Amino acid sequence: MQTANTVFPSGGAAGEVHIVRTIHAPRDRVFAAWTTREALERWYAPHGCTIRFRSYSPAPGGTLLSCITTPDGHECWCTGEYEVFSPPDRLVMTMSVCDRDGNIVEPTVVGMDPAWPVTTRVTVLFEDLGASTRITLHQTVDESLAKRTGAHPSWLQMLDRLDEQLAA
Repeated sequence: MQTANTVFPSGGAAGEVHIVRTIHAPRDRVFAAWTTREALERWYAPHGCTIRFRSYSPAPGGTLLSCITTPDGHECWCTGEYEVFSPPDRLVMTMSVCDRDGNIVEPTVVGMDPAWPVTTRVTVLFEDLGASTRITLHQTVDESLAKRTGAHPSWLQMLDRLDEQLAA
């Protein structure tokens, strides 16, 4: 079982989402883009989608309530809590399926795959490479499920957007 203290230096747990990506910006800028509301609103949604935050408190123990809206108007609400908030090298947060009021619900209630967990834990490591930053992202959900539901390609698209935003 993964905990808030688990580190993934060379790979994630078998079968779980594990993405390594180099972002072409210094680590402090990349970490800031992950932890400021205005920056997140520019990149933290897949292509064609938008994100808005009803609440956002980036700090140890801080929480968030966000909604990603698809081009056809479908809303996907998420609530979470920062378990580790360690600038500029590490974030660990939970992500839970919820309704628009932030009440955690079963994924099927909001039309998600019944196999999707109610809550996942996302760990993001930020490794300083000088002018670039290596991000290692791990999410406690089966990678094949994440690929089937679109969550995995969404992460890849969001990281593309992050790199584009910081290069601009």
